[in-house]
Amino acid sequence: MYDPFITSLNTQKTVYDWFGALTQNLGNMYTPGYRQTQMTFSDFLSGVHGDDIARKDDQGKSIPGRGPTSLFIEGRGHFIVRKDDGSLRYTRLGDFTFNNDGTLVNHKGDKVQGYLLDDKGQVVSPTQSNGAPLPANQVPTSEITMWVDPSNGKFLGKYDEYKIRSDGTVLGIADKGNTTEPLYKIALANFTNPSGLSEVEDQHYVATAQSGEAAQGTGEIRSGLLEQSNIDLDEQVGMVRQAKLQLDVTNKIISTNKSLLEEALRLIQ
Repeated sequence: MYDPFITSLNTQKTVYDWFGALTQNLGNMYTPGYRQTQMTFSDFLSGVHGDDIARKDDQGKSIPGRGPTSLFIEGRGHFIVRKDDGSLRYTRLGDFTFNNDGTLVNHKGDKVQGYLLDDKGQVVSPTQSNGAPLPANQVPTSEITMWVDPSNGKFLGKYDEYKIRSDGTVLGIADKGNTTEPLYKIALANFTNPSGLSEVEDQHYVATAQSGEAAQGTGEIRSGLLEQSNIDLDEQVGMVRQAKLQLDVTNKIISTNKSLLEEALRLIQ
């Protein structure tokens, strides 16, 4: 037989955890790239227990960015950034800029990954031992270095400006727009279960057994935009009301059990 007092205490703790997740979501309502967290629950005789927290994978709305290097993914996929130690992170937050070396980086200084293109716009692929090019999903990524002066956005080399197309191709533009040359293609990664990615830094993730290994992303890229958080405000407000109702009921049960216990002790004495 299970003690209703212990059952209520277990449920109370789970509801407090639920409140914590909801508060975090609401506090990041306007944080670009933030993914809504969601709790699921299991019912046991010993009370309600919270399962692992998952992330909502729906796309957030677009908002204006700080310039053409602000990038928004429409559809499935994550940007790939490489840290100084060589490890990769995956993110929907495309808040990028050129650093002093002319390399495209995020606000942490991690280098945005892409593929080097030939003059026909095809990915330059290393060859295998048999002389055949590597499959597209095995081509190593590279840094995107454009030699852009971060102080004024102007090229230090032969190009006057650049443009990022919806397929992720980065074009160098010269001769007043009469000359365009494909330089890089921004790399996107996709996962069988994106909600299974593990967050290791704010809005930056690593692959796990639950997410599956990275494959090529299929989304389109919009230059000059960022992705807003994907939080559903109405849904979150409704859940806060449910959590409050559950907590009120649970607290009432605890209070009632406490009164019954005090009365029982009084009668025994």
